[in-house]
Amino acid sequence: MENLLGLLRIHVERGVNLAIRDVVSSDPYVVIKMGKQKLKTRVIKKTLNPEWNDDLTLSISDPHAPVHLHVYDKDTFSLDDKMGDADFSIGPFIEAVKMRLTGLPNNTIVTKVLPSRQNCLAEESHIVWKDDKVVQNLVLRLRNVECGEVELQLNWIDIPGSRHL
Repeated sequence: MENLLGLLRIHVERGVNLAIRDVVSSDPYVVIKMGKQKLKTRVIKKTLNPEWNDDLTLSISDPHAPVHLHVYDKDTFSLDDKMGDADFSIGPFIEAVKMRLTGLPNNTIVTKVLPSRQNCLAEESHIVWKDDKVVQNLVLRLRNVECGEVELQLNWIDIPGSRHL
């Protein structure tokens, strides 16, 4: 607890144009890993454009550790099929949280993260001030698969008694 900086809430919104792994569709779910932590969304049956709207919360002690996202197709009688993966960094988001912003107008863009070969962003990601907190929307293009994207939103939760950013 003494090394904890805070909590990162990852709102897994939806998947877009995911790969087919069953006969005509898939039963996708998302696994998010960071260090020894591993969290999973629910399975959405028979769709390539699932709407999860699940909140997953990671405890953050190292702001430089990458977050790994994996999409799988749930199978009943065999191992689950891989439907792609993506990595993203929370570094720019943590830097925006460290600014301790207050009093900005809603939807003020704090900073932007551009897509590059070093990240899995499908499009420019804005870190914004919204409803008195820092929020980042991400669209991640899945790797190691023929198609698919996953949309996420990041939120920071301060913990009383944690070490400060």
